[in-house]
Amino acid sequence: MTETLTIERLGHRGEGVAMRRDKPVFVPLTLPGETITAEIEGNRGQLVDILTPSPDRQPAPCPHFGACGGCQLQHLTPPAYLAFKRGLVVDALSRAGVEAEVADPVMAHGAGRRRATLHAASARAGHSAVAGFMALRSHDIHDLDRCPILVPALAPAPDIARAIAATLGPCDIAFTATDLGLDIAIRVKGGKPNSRLTAIARQFDLARLSLNGEPLIVHRQPFVTMGPSLVPVPVSSFLQATAEAENILAGLVVEAVKSRKKIADLFCGVGPFALRLAQSAPVFAADSDVPALAALDAARRNTKGLKPITAERRDLFREPLVDFELKRFDAVVLDPPRAGAEAQIAELARSKVKTIAYVSCDPQSFARDAASLIAGGYKISTVTPVDQFVFSAHIELFAVFDRP
Repeated sequence: MTETLTIERLGHRGEGVAMRRDKPVFVPLTLPGETITAEIEGNRGQLVDILTPSPDRQPAPCPHFGACGGCQLQHLTPPAYLAFKRGLVVDALSRAGVEAEVADPVMAHGAGRRRATLHAASARAGHSAVAGFMALRSHDIHDLDRCPILVPALAPAPDIARAIAATLGPCDIAFTATDLGLDIAIRVKGGKPNSRLTAIARQFDLARLSLNGEPLIVHRQPFVTMGPSLVPVPVSSFLQATAEAENILAGLVVEAVKSRKKIADLFCGVGPFALRLAQSAPVFAADSDVPALAALDAARRNTKGLKPITAERRDLFREPLVDFELKRFDAVVLDPPRAGAEAQIAELARSKVKTIAYVSCDPQSFARDAASLIAGGYKISTVTPVDQFVFSAHIELFAVFDRP
């Protein structure tokens, strides 16, 4: 059914929201103030035509926008885009009852995203192999020739993914651009090593190719630079999406705890903060990811001039640091996954830790955790959004909590 709608606002996923019979309808690719026609099914709408465009609408920089589901906001002018990103944080804090100043977003796209996971499928009758992100509101793969939000080193990623799919069949392929070349991790059901994969690794000069979590071909150990250190990248390891964001967030963290002498880095990963913090203070680092901790330890051993870094495997969701352990530290750095750090925050709210530097990739879980810390007596600083997820509805953020 085609209907005329007026878009009232953007939802938290970047979709336009219109009211129809007192219920919201979500229409991708639309903007507040626009009058549109859309095909309606339930609470979802598919844009048919824009009758009155928004003054905040701009031409998308990528020809795939609107078909590819990888980006949601390329059609939004920069001022409106930044206001939307800031609003994601403001709204989350407001719903949690947290009063805090929210700064304008810091752009952290830099040279582009250094990590991407492409979906790929093998050739079918009359069709060649395809590789890309999922199409908008679809489980079909939108075939890409390029993706302008990726670093230049990832330009060949779609071609590599198609070559792999032609060999292994449908698969997901995680790409990471490292200092020594591309690191590729393939996930596929029933995939077996074969000579064609060796040829692909040689053809595209891959640093490493892994299959279902196991290194298969290693021409060069992939490394990334983190502060003073070279860190060996574990297979399928987490890194900040852009190198620029890592540098910006690390700078904020280091500045926040620069006067502290005993620091804990929780959810430390491969050490983007710990390795920088250890240039001036001893660091206790904890995470449940064993390969990440091994990479951190290797980087520590090969970096001169660092203060001690003590790394511990620990599931901070099930076994958070408790009061008698937290007494050792005057500063704690947190960078949890999207779910936040509810169990650890509950312990910190009861602690006497002087400073907590919190990095988050989810405004909702951050707002929940911030409310708990404030209820425990902490004061929150200005919240700084850091936009490394350009054209998406995601935002990173940073804040400091001090106990008076």
